[in-house]
Amino acid sequence: MTAYMDLGRTQETVQLRIPAALRQQQEQEREPDPEAPSTRKGGRDLYLDLLRALALVRVMVYHNFGWFWLPLVFPSMGVMFALAGSLMARSLSRPALGVIRGRLRRLLPPMWLFGAVLITLQILDGWGPDSDGHPTWWWTKLAFWILPLSTPPYGEGLPGFGLVDGGWALQITVPLWYLRAYLWYVLLSPLMLWALRRLPWVTLFSPLALLIVMNTFFADQEFVYGRVWENANDFTMFGSCWILGMAHQEGLLKRIPQYVLPSIAPLVMVAGFWYLQTRPVDPTVATDIESWPIAQALWSLGFVAILLHMSPSWERWPRLLERWNGLVALLNARAVSVYLWHQMALVAAIPLIDPLWSVPFFYDNLQWLLASQWFTLLVAIPLVGLLILTFGWVEDVAAKRSPRLLPYPRRRRGRRRAAD
Repeated sequence: MTAYMDLGRTQETVQLRIPAALRQQQEQEREPDPEAPSTRKGGRDLYLDLLRALALVRVMVYHNFGWFWLPLVFPSMGVMFALAGSLMARSLSRPALGVIRGRLRRLLPPMWLFGAVLITLQILDGWGPDSDGHPTWWWTKLAFWILPLSTPPYGEGLPGFGLVDGGWALQITVPLWYLRAYLWYVLLSPLMLWALRRLPWVTLFSPLALLIVMNTFFADQEFVYGRVWENANDFTMFGSCWILGMAHQEGLLKRIPQYVLPSIAPLVMVAGFWYLQTRPVDPTVATDIESWPIAQALWSLGFVAILLHMSPSWERWPRLLERWNGLVALLNARAVSVYLWHQMALVAAIPLIDPLWSVPFFYDNLQWLLASQWFTLLVAIPLVGLLILTFGWVEDVAAKRSPRLLPYPRRRRGRRRAAD
């Protein structure tokens, strides 16, 4: 009888262990994509998704209006780099080489498609090997459109075509610096995470310290406009934000007393604002913090520290924000495409509006509307949507997902009620 009972226990143990192992394997197979928004437990934090969506909207609004106070109200670049650093630290629980390869796979195809369209338009506008007087070097620099270790080349002085004015390529390529900096952060993230775990405070403030030294003692040198300086300046400007995001993911911020970050972060922001006010500027023009790397780095670091300190780690939307779930999810699913193509939409909105000046009704009654930057933004928004529908699917292909024209989540009726 005892042997029979022991055998029964053994069989029950085996029966219990097998489902547990299967459940563990299924959970690993269903592990959410760190780049895809999710509301499920173990997926990406909805609070961080909201911050990324706000950052993208702020970037587009700033590029349209140029309001100097917008980077102070919400420093989008620092926020975006901090969120990317947090996701990168989470992914580095896996082998670093595979993580870097995955990040490059997600980043480069959208940029290649953007580059193919932009280069074609520039060639139609007369851009070519003889544009800068160095044909061989022109062909060599095109490699930066394949791997953006430095700024890809573009036709700065193109005359324009049709209703598009000259300089359009310069305006459209403005966002490319972000992809270049992001690439360097991704490549160096394993080293930064290794250093953060051993010397957290030194690692966190090293980029900021290097930026201050560079822009204090070497800013007047002839090489400040070279590619090496450009890369180093952007990397150090937001490097501390990226590392702070990694520290947030690693749980390092929770190990310090709760009063430390809310006490120190405002002082860092004040230091950045003070530095901004001491810069020589044209008294007739408002000072833009994005023109001064040290001020922007300090302000962004302090602002990001406060946001990460407040991080509520939402797994479900608060009731007041539920209505924005679809838009936030869409912006996150198409973040790279929105960032790349929004400037083209803003540039294209102008030649679409200009012909309306020749319409008597608009000229006689709505000149205020045609001259308004709000109208430009109103025209550009559907253009962004059209560009995302046309080119956004490449993000799904890059992430090895089934291509979708519009990754807008469907709201399931009754799900919230059942959950409550």
